[in-house]
Amino acid sequence: MPVMKTSIRAKSENPTKTVVEANTFKMIIDEPESLGGTNEGATPVEYLLGALSGCLNVVCHGIAAEMGFTLNSVEFLIEGDLDPAKFKGLSDEGRAGFMEIRATIIADTDASEEVLQDWLERVKSRCPVSDNIANVTPVKISLK
Repeated sequence: MPVMKTSIRAKSENPTKTVVEANTFKMIIDEPESLGGTNEGATPVEYLLGALSGCLNVVCHGIAAEMGFTLNSVEFLIEGDLDPAKFKGLSDEGRAGFMEIRATIIADTDASEEVLQDWLERVKSRCPVSDNIANVTPVKISLK
């Protein structure tokens, strides 16, 4: 299968607000007023967690269909721990990003526990967003 290229275009509207164009869609990324933003959109890290939920949704349903069981609905509870000290320039220690992300999947199905455990392992191994979060992915940032 050929490599699939994915891209977006984004433009800053002010120091905290970014408008992202992805395909034919627009997303607003902002910060809450408490962090100097205008609170017109989710934060960048909330979008990251949201992207994980969206990817897990597609993978969960696709693998359930492959395995031959019905997934009536699926819900995700995702949270992460973030220390803003490095991001804000208050420390050179630790990470600027999440220290840990925890995702809980609530599946409405009549599949057995054994089938669901197999399904979960397949989901964890095939989700592109969780793969990018969990593993080192080269990010090349340049100036034009």
